[in-house]
Amino acid sequence: MQLLRCLRAIAFCALALCAPTLALAQNLDVTLTSRDGSIELEGRMVSYDGEFYRVDTKYGLLTIDSQGVRCSGAGCPNLDDYIAEITLSGTPLLADSLVPALIQAFADRSQYELLREVRDDTRSTFVLRQDERVVARLELRATSTSEGFADLIAEVADIALVFREPTAVERNMAETAGVGDLLQRRQGRVVAIDGIVAIKSPSMPVRDLSLQDMSDIFSGQVTNWANFGGSNLPIDLVYPADTSGALAAFQATVMDQFEAELTAPSNRFSNLEDLADHVSRTTGALGLTTLSQIGNADVLALTGSCGFKQRPNLASVRNEDYPFALPLMFYTPARRLPLVAREFIEFVASPSSDTVIRRAGLVDQSVRSMQFRQQGDRLALAVQMAGEDVDLSDLKRLVDALGSLERLSTTFRFRDGAVSLDAKSRENVLRLAKAMELGVFDGRELVFVGFSDSEGPASANLVLSQRRAEAVLNLVRETARDADLRRIKLSADAHGEALPMACDDTSWGRAINRRVEVWLK
Repeated sequence: MQLLRCLRAIAFCALALCAPTLALAQNLDVTLTSRDGSIELEGRMVSYDGEFYRVDTKYGLLTIDSQGVRCSGAGCPNLDDYIAEITLSGTPLLADSLVPALIQAFADRSQYELLREVRDDTRSTFVLRQDERVVARLELRATSTSEGFADLIAEVADIALVFREPTAVERNMAETAGVGDLLQRRQGRVVAIDGIVAIKSPSMPVRDLSLQDMSDIFSGQVTNWANFGGSNLPIDLVYPADTSGALAAFQATVMDQFEAELTAPSNRFSNLEDLADHVSRTTGALGLTTLSQIGNADVLALTGSCGFKQRPNLASVRNEDYPFALPLMFYTPARRLPLVAREFIEFVASPSSDTVIRRAGLVDQSVRSMQFRQQGDRLALAVQMAGEDVDLSDLKRLVDALGSLERLSTTFRFRDGAVSLDAKSRENVLRLAKAMELGVFDGRELVFVGFSDSEGPASANLVLSQRRAEAVLNLVRETARDADLRRIKLSADAHGEALPMACDDTSWGRAINRRVEVWLK
């Protein structure tokens, strides 16, 4: 897979180096003249997106509004016959069901006639028509997250459908190929959230497993359910196909912590619905899948040494309390996409797509609220895990500060010891800022509350959690440029390690505890 990505990047660079020769052979030379005739620009036509020309000139690559100039030369496109060609490639978690549903909803809202041609098990073409004219063709390829990034870097795809941020290697390849820094630019958008879960048959009496248990099972070190209080049956491991993305995510989030590798399964399914059906009917089966595809199987809760259980459900994934969330994302290149593609991405990022996302069994990006009294499990854990550095006065201060407030589902998370946000949290900044601009919180107060893990002195953790809360507040305020901040009060507070969401004995538990929550007064 790595070799394939490298070959695609090399191929792209080779085409880029050969571009002048190809341009001469295809005679793509153009002259652009301003409407008043005062400015004239010569160059090679690179592309046309329905609105703007991309022209390689002696001044470099320029993007020019086609409405402001007249084009002459063999390379000029026919503006009346333009059809936007858009390719989407990546994980089947998006390509198999959600993206087709989003394309249909986008077509309905935009009053396009939509035709779909299924070319094979992994490829479909969607044709958008308006007034009997073809406006756009969208080719959808179900490949994998790695292939989606590879296609984006090689400019084979306009939108990569992925479940993670790019790796360091992928970032370097993207910059080399001229696609841009995929992390620094606004090129990744979270579309929906799913979760990685372990499922079993309802007839197996085990209800929860620890991360160590899962590592022991999925590495093949423990092979019988009796070791965990279940029936005396061998554990029948069931995996999704490699292209689903869930396996790679599970390896990175669970197995790598214990320096273990996934052992070979007894069964592997390309269709997650078939996987869940097999597990639900097979008493000894233990499967890996996503929360949206559990069918009639039972989901196992996660338990830690401190006794707290993380129960995977839509609410815990939405609130980011469940640690193994899969952010399903669109990544785009630095170049300008055709207008139809930009409108589609805007639609997917808007509340108009939330119903489609929920119907697919996924978590949308809308902001919800929850009363303080509905969070008894969190308060019980805070009391249970309170150590020498957290006393009753800290817990009392927390209850006094938050007891009358509502917690929003928007949560911001950080890397270890840092104030930089992850991909999902960067999306939360945009969502919260947009809500502020629309006046959703007018007359209310948003309190950004920082929390930490218990690594290091409590006093230092309190300071760090305050810094994180203030950093998020400032970032949201800067992003909400059109919000009337005279009508919204923003404040920051911090409680350090006083309200943990998970046991601190694992890296994922500490990551869950390092966060900024948003509370509404």
